[in-house]
Amino acid sequence: MALNTSPNIPDPDGFYAELLEAHGGLSDDDSIALNARLILILANHIGDRAVLSEALAVAATGETR
Repeated sequence: MALNTSPNIPDPDGFYAELLEAHGGLSDDDSIALNARLILILANHIGDRAVLSEALAVAATGETR
């Protein structure tokens, strides 16, 4: 499996709104913790270490390719 950086989320605006809503009212620390939990849940779902390593590298550069 290769990392897909092309748009792939149905209703991306709806998902973004849901993400913002999940952070609503949280302290900075709680928001950071929510992001960490979400990252780990999604990383577990992906499960492919090569893809996860590639995603980390892409995220670190700020490029989406």
